[in-house]
Amino acid sequence: MEPMIGAHETADRKPLATRIPLDGVNASIASLTLMPASSPCCAAPTDSEESVRRGKDRRKSVPNMTLIDQRPAEVLERLVPGHWEGDLIKGKQNRSQVGTLVERSTFFVALVRLENGNAETAAEGFAQILNRFDAEMRRSMTYDRGREMARHQNLSERTGLKFYFAHPHSPWERGINENTNGLLRRYLPKGEDLSVYSQDQLDDIAARFNARPRSLGWKAPAELFLPIGAFDFQKHWSGKINPVAL
Repeated sequence: MEPMIGAHETADRKPLATRIPLDGVNASIASLTLMPASSPCCAAPTDSEESVRRGKDRRKSVPNMTLIDQRPAEVLERLVPGHWEGDLIKGKQNRSQVGTLVERSTFFVALVRLENGNAETAAEGFAQILNRFDAEMRRSMTYDRGREMARHQNLSERTGLKFYFAHPHSPWERGINENTNGLLRRYLPKGEDLSVYSQDQLDDIAARFNARPRSLGWKAPAELFLPIGAFDFQKHWSGKINPVAL
């Protein structure tokens, strides 16, 4: 169940003067909005970061990679939906993990329950979640060089996605995903065992993200990604706003 929006959830949201009527409640967008995908990880690398980039290359652990430099303009410039960024976030002592997916043009989030972090499990888990979406929403994936993507060719065959891989130690090249991972930590803390979350629970967390406006015309990702009419913003939030917290 979607919780009431409280004051404790508003501290990290961008203040806006714009307000929207919501079934009689004059609710500030600032009380609903997640921070836009902007963070230091999206910035150009510094000289020191360039030095780190030249560190250990894990290319051998992920065979037959196509580098991020070869992405076409429609991916780089986020011209059409269907291009994703992916990653894992780890739980306590790195013993559990959840797959994270963010669509680049709409900021739509999907989460993947994984029993472990090996490549076979990742390919199976990511395929199941990605294949929920229509083929035109499965165009490409940009990922880091984590060993869990060693079977990316199998995943590509199962989903139709074209895979592109970031340079070593370059999180800014997947800045939208990195920023979203940080936001997800309020629900999936680093010190917890993430294996306790069911796929249904992860779907619920993703749905909360997708119902809140982001910095794309202050539309909710669900409005932009899902088929027209599949998500009604005002109907969804009716009765869920806590006027006392506004």
